[in-house]
Amino acid sequence: MQILGLCFAATITSQATESSEFFADLFGLPRIEDAGADFFALPDGNYFAVAEAEEPSAARRSVGFRVADLSAAVAELRAAGVEVGEPSENSSMRYAHFVAPDQQVYELVEFKSA
Repeated sequence: MQILGLCFAATITSQATESSEFFADLFGLPRIEDAGADFFALPDGNYFAVAEAEEPSAARRSVGFRVADLSAAVAELRAAGVEVGEPSENSSMRYAHFVAPDQQVYELVEFKSA
């Protein structure tokens, strides 16, 4: 698996609307609404996302690892016995969630070609 770097961080919160307004207004980040979350484009090409938690106890953070080939990375993790969700996509990326040994959810992300 070829990890190309970190490509985004996300917060899943029961106060998504307020959080999105905070980052848009105070940080001046351009908002890209996509796939049920607000994505904010960062100057270095990475993203910060805010998504709604269904309940306060579901609040968490997530980190996205950029990969060269999502399908191959998912297959490699599954072969190693890692719990990996089915790949999904939005207008700019394909991604899959996985559970690491710390029982936290992380993501693998492959950007689509422009």
